[in-house]
Amino acid sequence: MGESWASSEAIRKTMVGCRSRDTAPELALRSAVHRLGLRYRVAARPVASVRRTADLVFSRARVAVFLDGCYWHRCPDHYVPPSTNPGYWHTKIDGNAARDRDTDARLAGAGWAVVRVWEHEDSDEAAARVRSAVLARLTGYQQGGRPP
Repeated sequence: MGESWASSEAIRKTMVGCRSRDTAPELALRSAVHRLGLRYRVAARPVASVRRTADLVFSRARVAVFLDGCYWHRCPDHYVPPSTNPGYWHTKIDGNAARDRDTDARLAGAGWAVVRVWEHEDSDEAAARVRSAVLARLTGYQQGGRPP
């Protein structure tokens, strides 16, 4: 096996153990959205040809929800640059932010609305934002509108 990207074995074990789905903030958001009566797909690609997975997908309304971690997506309020191996992490996190912007643009180009939620946001408030986005899209469709 080649050299590890991690600065230590302890860091490597921590990173390998990080969950990519079903995190506590994601479960709280899903629960809050469900309490509002909305149903969704979990960890799905909104557009099959775009290799990006949204945390919640509302297919009929064409709304994709991403719950972004403060560290991994460079939250303007909570991101703290790493002190260990900063070159690696700076490049990694810059790539995440660039991919987020690219994902938003690709999905918008395919007629989808994107809702981004930070992991530190109140789940009920975030769920209300999601509900508003979904209802706005569905209302437009019911009035004879087509997906943008």
